Amino acid sequence: MTTNPDKPDGSATVVAHGFGLKGPRGWVFRGITFEAAPGGLVAIEGPSGSGRTCLLLALSGRMKSTEGHAEVAGLRLPRKMAAVRRISALGPVPGVSDLDPALTVAEHLRERALLQRRFDGSLKTLLRSPAERRAAARARIDTALAAAGLDLDTLEKGERTSVRDLERLEALRLSVALALIGRPRLLAVDDTDLKLSDADRAEAWELLRSVAASGVTVLAVCSEAPKDALRISTTATATGTPAPAAPVSRAKHARPEPAAGPAAATSGTAKATKDIKAVPVTSVTSVTKTTKVAEGDAAAETTTTTTEKRDADALAEACRA
Repeated sequence: MTTNPDKPDGSATVVAHGFGLKGPRGWVFRGITFEAAPGGLVAIEGPSGSGRTCLLLALSGRMKSTEGHAEVAGLRLPRKMAAVRRISALGPVPGVSDLDPALTVAEHLRERALLQRRFDGSLKTLLRSPAERRAAARARIDTALAAAGLDLDTLEKGERTSVRDLERLEALRLSVALALIGRPRLLAVDDTDLKLSDADRAEAWELLRSVAASGVTVLAVCSEAPKDALRISTTATATGTPAPAAPVSRAKHARPEPAAGPAAATSGTAKATKDIKAVPVTSVTSVTKTTKVAEGDAAAETTTTTTEKRDADALAEACRA
């Protein structure tokens, strides 16, 4: 790799070869192969439940892969996950880096600056006077806000605006600004175009393009990738064998099938006829329709639950590993 992993700033080359992750219910994603130049914009495209968030977390060192390998700034995954986490940052990722709706914008910014100084600051930085540390933190915050295109004066209550009162695009800009306070070389953003109008979606991609142009490699999950981005699709990559379907449970008092033979057939027919006579015709029709709808709903629910649980199980399995 041409980049130096020990360099404190700059962008990072991202390379993947046969990258895959398998969970208890099958492959979450598989066969991911691409190469992104430093400062590139990579769009991870696919429908919800196709493993795109897991791929984003795996490439940023937050989830352990099970097949193939990837490299970020020359750091090989999954072996160098901790090193990749030090040079990467997460934007908005539901369930991982959510904004606190009860906090204000200023509180989020101050908290991130304090954490950055406490855990990522050098010894020389810690020896500075309190006034110098505050000035340095303010400079970092202002630089990050400018890069994210978030003007605090345009908010309803300025920096005292609560996160719950932000528009979707404003919340995205704030999350990106918080990530950029750490001056990462790789930025990972989930659900880039979720709940955005066409105009706001265009602004969101323009924001990520400007971040990439500043030298930070950007990984962005989306449902539809822009034409100028490196498109990575997760729809057709999870081709592993699916987990076997659970056996259908039967009622304890289910009626047994009639035995073969004329006598048995006659007995079964007579009993069925007796049962039908005991129930009004309208009730039989209603029960039949309800059963069909219920069966269809159960099939849809099973498919959705299996798809959603696959990613959750993969995340739990990766964390235990």
